[in-house]
Amino acid sequence: MENGKYETIMIVDPALGEEGIAAVVERITSLISEHGTIESVEDWGKRTLAYEINDRTEGYYTLIHFEAPRSFPAELERIYSITENVLRSIVVSKEEK
Repeated sequence: MENGKYETIMIVDPALGEEGIAAVVERITSLISEHGTIESVEDWGKRTLAYEINDRTEGYYTLIHFEAPRSFPAELERIYSITENVLRSIVVSKEEK
């Protein structure tokens, strides 16, 4: 199966504390590693949200660049949707047109 290049940003609830945030990021990076190759992980840290999400005004941002089979981003989005402490996420293809 052909691979594609992607990036994903997730915003984790900062109320989890450092260990809780690290656990969520580790779970997602492990999942990506099982299905593809991680090129880089950038912790952007805690930032103010543009608007309130679930009564939160701040979120912990992490950007991950990775390569994976073209079917994987849909699965990653499904995992994000059922992961309780991920406030928002997006997966974007970095393919050139």
